[in-house]
Amino acid sequence: MNNMPHIGIEYIVSIMALVVLYLIYYVIAKDSQYQKNIHSVASVVEDLNREIFNLKKTLKEPIDNTNNTTQGMSDDEIYKEIDRSVYDMIQPLSIGLKRIDETVKAIDSQVEARLCNLENGVKQISMPQSVHGNDDEKIISLYKQGVTLGTISKELHISKAEVEFVLKINKIK
Repeated sequence: MNNMPHIGIEYIVSIMALVVLYLIYYVIAKDSQYQKNIHSVASVVEDLNREIFNLKKTLKEPIDNTNNTTQGMSDDEIYKEIDRSVYDMIQPLSIGLKRIDETVKAIDSQVEARLCNLENGVKQISMPQSVHGNDDEKIISLYKQGVTLGTISKELHISKAEVEFVLKINKIK
């Protein structure tokens, strides 16, 4: 028998293995990149938390001072002054957090899109329907006649695993 179809299948399987390995490498590389991005966002959030802590400390001093000098101010005036001071201090933090949120959402959508692309790519890679197109019918016919897997593989010069593969694909065994 001609060994060319058998060699072609080995090349196809080798190429498919290389494609799968490349996809795994690509996913790992992108995961590493996203981890770096997440780490940088985490460090920015940590810096913002420190800034909030410092602002709270800074805010405490004027509040203590206002308590000492509030004898001429009404309660409503005091609350308005505190609200204005807090708003002025928190506004930059709020803007920074909104920017971080937008960045995280953008990164998330990019990750989601890339994962969908990878999933679609993997779904498009499919196993061949048969090991040897011409041998499928012979294998099925011999198996239905009661010939053993070993005998079929010897007669058709293919491995026992290939015979089992064809039978499983055709849902016979």
